[in-house]
Amino acid sequence: MKLAIELSEDQAHRLREGADRLGVEPEQLALAAVMDLIAAQGPDFDSAASRVLEKNRELYRRLA
Repeated sequence: MKLAIELSEDQAHRLREGADRLGVEPEQLALAAVMDLIAAQGPDFDSAASRVLEKNRELYRRLA
């Protein structure tokens, strides 16, 4: 699966800085973060994901 995300300038800058500190490409750091999030799924994750999805429902609708 290939996934594209859009980051703000600040988010992209922070991702690049973090990747530079770790000596990896920004894409590798983003993938590692996603993999960590997926591995940590449980009741807390489900609750947090539901809150985020509900909070941003209108934004997601407009982006679709």
